Amino acid sequence: MAERLRPLETIAAEDARSLVGVLCDIDDTLTVEGRLVPSAFAALDALQRAGLAVIPVTGRPAGWCDHIARAWPVSGVVGENGGLWFWMSAHGADGPPKLQRGFFQSEAERAQNRARLDALAGQILAAVPGTALASDQGYRALDLAIDFCEDVPALPRESIDGIVAAFTAIGATCKVSSIHVNGWFGDFDKLTGFERLTHALGLPADPARWAFVGDSANDAPMFGHFPLSVGVANVDAFLDRIPVWPAYRTAEPGGVGFAALAARLLSLRSGEDKQR
Repeated sequence: MAERLRPLETIAAEDARSLVGVLCDIDDTLTVEGRLVPSAFAALDALQRAGLAVIPVTGRPAGWCDHIARAWPVSGVVGENGGLWFWMSAHGADGPPKLQRGFFQSEAERAQNRARLDALAGQILAAVPGTALASDQGYRALDLAIDFCEDVPALPRESIDGIVAAFTAIGATCKVSSIHVNGWFGDFDKLTGFERLTHALGLPADPARWAFVGDSANDAPMFGHFPLSVGVANVDAFLDRIPVWPAYRTAEPGGVGFAALAARLLSLRSGEDKQR
């Protein structure tokens, strides 16, 4: 199946030159076996220095996004599969940059939905042996993350399907990442969060102006929206679960693949500079 995805070498120079930014998942897109790849982090910085906005779009929680927005070389971050978006204000007369936060739901809605999700958590853990709450659950604002392989022994597909069934049975939205099944109440996804954050940052949301890089089923809304969408090599394991595939595929997995994409984009863009 993977051979249907185009290699990075076929990305057109004009497409790279038209970009205002790069969007990326985090787990298994910037990481390999759970560790942030140094070359991927360096690639984030290189993209920013080249004048491109860089925005991670992840299922990870609000607590992680607080840190990422403050400390990483990024323009902002979308978390909890689009339910929230954090960024740093510009340095101005009021002093150094301050953390800015946006949420898809009001504080009251989040509290109400949290009670429903907390009740569901125990039911899922009892019904699907071997599962656990994600270790980052305590930092989450909008969703419930069930771990099926990050800090527990990897569970079979039928167990993952059982988690999905429990969420959908009570009307929750859920998405499967490479490590968790995330469920929430509300009509949002990663694409929603991207649109809200770009509006807050004053950046164009035109899909032709952005590249997106991901690796799993919860990236499907982004793969379908952005013409320059890329799956890192480990996307192969999820192609049968992704309704819309990325247009391109890296030869390398995870963060190594992301770094290769960044190098390709920057090379194409520098070629434009040399022609001026």
